[in-house]
Amino acid sequence: MATPAQLGLQNATSPIMEELIAFHDHALMIIFLISSLVLYIISLMLTTKLTHTSTMNAQEIEMIWTILPAIILIMIALPSLRILYMTDEFNKPYLTLKAIGHQWYWSYEYSDYEDLAFDSYITPTYFLEPGEFRLLEVDNRTTLPMEADIRMLITSQDVLHSWAVPSLGVKTDAIPGRLNQTMLASMRPGLFYGQCSEICGSNHSFMPIVLEFIYFQDFEVWASYLYIVSL
Repeated sequence: MATPAQLGLQNATSPIMEELIAFHDHALMIIFLISSLVLYIISLMLTTKLTHTSTMNAQEIEMIWTILPAIILIMIALPSLRILYMTDEFNKPYLTLKAIGHQWYWSYEYSDYEDLAFDSYITPTYFLEPGEFRLLEVDNRTTLPMEADIRMLITSQDVLHSWAVPSLGVKTDAIPGRLNQTMLASMRPGLFYGQCSEICGSNHSFMPIVLEFIYFQDFEVWASYLYIVSL
């Protein structure tokens, strides 16, 4: 999760987020080089005597400043398109999880398990345990298996919401009457926090998301326990 005075992105826990961070660094380096070149040219114009002020035709330099930006744009576009297609690639999922946005909480349904569904509300400040995070904790965490492709089906019951978990590189709009789909996977166990990222009303900032990734065998035990309890 994010930390105070953090300048970069959150640590990646999914392959997609690792690719996004690498692309961010790639684009940032190109921007840095362009900015340095422009600053150098401006400093030269301010500190040196101008010559050739009557030049009317310079085909070489015009070709350079036309072709070079096109090459730079291609260098940015190709990795971007690669990641875009990766985010839309759906392998055979191990699990399907449906997230439904409400004002102002989330509901989750495990489509592969019978009657396994629950609501996830924010934990009030006076109920927080030591070490828990204000405005980020929920009463029912969403438990998922690690190292597995998980298909997310995201929709809304009332207004526009957005289901976003930065460390997983996931941000998908929840739209009433429409079912959006995305894939996620975590390469390590742990707790990962997110929030609704679409202004959805007065309590928009009180819709946290908490994903708890655990090992396969522990997930099956957890799912079996919830099923027995619901009988």
